[in-house]
Amino acid sequence: MRSAVQLCLGMVLVCAGSVSRARGQEVPTGNPQDFKVKTCLHSVSYAGVWRGQATLSVDDFLAKAKQLGYDGVELMAKRPHVSPVDYDDVARQRLRARLDQLGLKLVALAAYTDFTAGMDKPGIPQVEIQAAYLGEVARLARDLGTNMVRVFTGYERPGIPYDQQYATVVAGLRLAGQQAARYGVTLAVQNHHDIAVSPEAMYWLLNEVNHPNVKLAWDAWSPTVLGLTPEQIRQSILKLKPFIVHTTAAQYISVQRYRYLPDLVQYTKAEAENLEVPMGPGIIDYDSFFSSLKEIGYRGYVAYEICAVTEGGGSIENLDRTARRFLEYIKKFR
Repeated sequence: MRSAVQLCLGMVLVCAGSVSRARGQEVPTGNPQDFKVKTCLHSVSYAGVWRGQATLSVDDFLAKAKQLGYDGVELMAKRPHVSPVDYDDVARQRLRARLDQLGLKLVALAAYTDFTAGMDKPGIPQVEIQAAYLGEVARLARDLGTNMVRVFTGYERPGIPYDQQYATVVAGLRLAGQQAARYGVTLAVQNHHDIAVSPEAMYWLLNEVNHPNVKLAWDAWSPTVLGLTPEQIRQSILKLKPFIVHTTAAQYISVQRYRYLPDLVQYTKAEAENLEVPMGPGIIDYDSFFSSLKEIGYRGYVAYEICAVTEGGGSIENLDRTARRFLEYIKKFR
């Protein structure tokens, strides 16, 4: 006979599955009249990650996002912000109460995954480890009142067949999606890491994963750096429409680098460096990008992030000015 504990666990899992179906992320409707622009500020913007960038505590960051005028926030699910290893039940209740007090929507937790890590050591169950991490982040997300976790795919490793790496990402996202579904949470895959970074590859990937709790956080930065034109990026949005539930924005300029060759008394070109600038002119055509999101009736949030060395430096005052500039820019689409 099944024990009382087993019966209770079964009831919890059934309820979790019901929550997953009830709280699924809204995908675009296809009707431009349904387009909504809601803003959230990513806490990586004040996490001290980049050279000279100031660091705020979680509570100070929340107060900052409210002061600046953002509708919501996206919080890093790692130190120095909201790591699941640091937030017990009491801390989770306190953070959720603080969000409610400020009237801020917690849009998503940002998880940091790399499903191809450690593939050169197949005896270590890296996929299971990362899926377990995402399960804990999904539980944290549920406790904090959001139903979305942003995730990545994997970096390509040398010396390992690409198809093997790709298949590992598929298996990892599928397993992580099962973990997230237990808590009614959707994983939003951002086009950031090497595997499936192009529109076509991402389309194949999500169709192969084929899990209702695995969707897409499609942004314009990677396609632009890959050399896609604004029209090609528009076509990617049209193609990926069934999956898009989130997006992230940040503007950059490209600064050419050179290396001096003393024997030749000459310079050779090196890879250009991308540096962040406030929203406005830059390498990414955001006017076209947001117009394309409007075309498909996108209804999710736009997360703004200051996620690189930034024009004007990393002081609190400059980060604030940069974050405000995004709010001014986005008004034309509201």
